[in-house]
Amino acid sequence: MIPKVQQGEKGLGEPPLHAAEADMWPEAAQQSLQLMLARVNSVLLGKEQVVARVFSALLAGGHVLLEDVPGVGKTLLVRAIARVIGGEFRRIQFTSDMQPADVVGGMVWDGKRGELVFRQGPLMANVVLADEINRTPPRTQSALLEAMEERSVSADGETRPLPLPFMLLATQNPLRDDGTYPLPEAQLDRFMMRLTIGYPAPEDEIGMLESGRQRLLPELLRPVIVPEEWMRMQKDAQSVHVHPALLAYAVHVVGATRTSPELQLGASPRATLDWIRASQATAYVAGRRYVVPDDLKHAAEPVLAHRLLLRDEAWVKGRSPGKVLEDILAASPVPMPASEGGRRR
Repeated sequence: MIPKVQQGEKGLGEPPLHAAEADMWPEAAQQSLQLMLARVNSVLLGKEQVVARVFSALLAGGHVLLEDVPGVGKTLLVRAIARVIGGEFRRIQFTSDMQPADVVGGMVWDGKRGELVFRQGPLMANVVLADEINRTPPRTQSALLEAMEERSVSADGETRPLPLPFMLLATQNPLRDDGTYPLPEAQLDRFMMRLTIGYPAPEDEIGMLESGRQRLLPELLRPVIVPEEWMRMQKDAQSVHVHPALLAYAVHVVGATRTSPELQLGASPRATLDWIRASQATAYVAGRRYVVPDDLKHAAEPVLAHRLLLRDEAWVKGRSPGKVLEDILAASPVPMPASEGGRRR
């Protein structure tokens, strides 16, 4: 049962009194964040909502999977984000013949020193683009599991920490394309969000053609912050207040996915945690110190849908995980203030 806000309590979303000294985050941090969003949006036209969601996932400390048809700007988006955040950026172009050592690194012979030395793999960076991740076999895909969860890599019996911050943004083509391997459930569960970019609106595509290719070069973007500032912003985003009634609402929705007759696999406890963190970051991007119900609803589909596995009967009926989740959300009452003593903003 989802608890209501009792009379005299703060309204849903509002922080407790000791944290309510200001509604907005420090002006400098918000200015930097809005500048980063604006610069990325100047490269990828007409996709403000997608860009904001990617930033929310990264501020929450998560990883992002961009799944869409070729040519809509997936790689362009990641390169632009890497430029404005700063730090070291590396790209891994996954192919069918790639081995795990090509990703995490391994021991190689150093002729000058006359001994084996560890050669770092491309994962040793702050922002990593795993391009076309589903074009490499599962054995190589699994090399990313430890990095995504533990922020470390193990090679030749030694565990090495990854640089902080560490953010993995992966792209993949639709599974119907030839030469692709589906990501296992364990790896999908480690992506905080799965997003699609979609085709541009006609006016945005016309603007892209009029501006020429010069506008589509992320290399022209300058870093807005340094990695240390980004880590402070992540810490701020993860301190956004969440009302206990909203926590109960999230647990109720996730629990419903685990008992749905249409789903073979529901959302994991990691998914619940990611949903709350993504909602906190969504509020932070909006400049608020507290989560409101709309933040949870806004983050629900990109955080939860890719973790759900349909039963065959539901698939035959034309159902999708996103539609099942939509129905669960529609049937789950959103907690509201019990009286005028608590107000909702």
